Amino acid sequence: MAEKKETATKKANKKDAKQKATLPPSGFKVAVREILRSKSACIALIIIILILLFTFGGSLFLNSAQVTEMNIADAYYGWGEAGHLLGTDDGGRDIMKLLMMGGRNSIMIGISVTLITEIVGLIVGLISGYYGGAIDSVIMRIVDFVQILPQLPIIIVLTTVIRNYNAVTLVFLIAMFGWTTTARYYRSFILSQRDRDYVLASKTSGSSNLQIMFREVLPNITSMIIIDVVLTIAGNIGIETSLSYLGYGLPTTTPSLGTLIGFADDPVNVISRPWLWLPATILLLVISLSINYVGRALQRAGDARQREN
Repeated sequence: MAEKKETATKKANKKDAKQKATLPPSGFKVAVREILRSKSACIALIIIILILLFTFGGSLFLNSAQVTEMNIADAYYGWGEAGHLLGTDDGGRDIMKLLMMGGRNSIMIGISVTLITEIVGLIVGLISGYYGGAIDSVIMRIVDFVQILPQLPIIIVLTTVIRNYNAVTLVFLIAMFGWTTTARYYRSFILSQRDRDYVLASKTSGSSNLQIMFREVLPNITSMIIIDVVLTIAGNIGIETSLSYLGYGLPTTTPSLGTLIGFADDPVNVISRPWLWLPATILLLVISLSINYVGRALQRAGDARQREN
């Protein structure tokens, strides 16, 4: 009798072990696996961490008032002159310090805009894709209308007429248009999920629509959300940099990658003073490429996760 019980216990343990072995790995594990498989993604991730340490960590030791303070006597020092590793600008401000603060500001704006657009776009896309029908048609027509508006010209006009314009204002102006692309992106995934068996089973069991959307459907598109967040950050950093370069982004008193790259407007600076604009240009290029490589790895992880499910 004891032997039979022991045999039954062993079989049960083997069955449990087999079931655990057949369970698909978590989304986080799949993402880590795909990043480690790609040398370019690993290098890109390390570079992103170093840039964050340089901009956010370095800014902790800086006084913004002192960094932006003018000192004409120190104007246009070149590479490494007078203790300035990356030289100084026309106001005698240290380019290295401006690069730290400018990079931090541009990245923070990119993250802030992404946070707003992802939340709004996710909710709109979730409602539109889940309900479909007339609700989907009305929401999509609104999205179409916002998308056909000329984004940059409208932002430029608003920056000139809004009083007390600052970084917070810029974040909301960019987010005012950015949510539409995100909403369309999530709607397409929700449309493919709403008729799945698990959704129909939840409806049959009496779950409310809100419970199904946020408790059942949303966890199944988590990998898509992560991918979109990563890639959208790079795009929003680029938008902020473009506006600041044109003079309609952050105020001139606030350092930004765009304001530093703006020194390239002067042909003299392009040829004779490359330290004014080149470091910011390289930093922006490296950030964009690194995020793109990591985003590709996450996209592969999302595809692999869907196949394994």
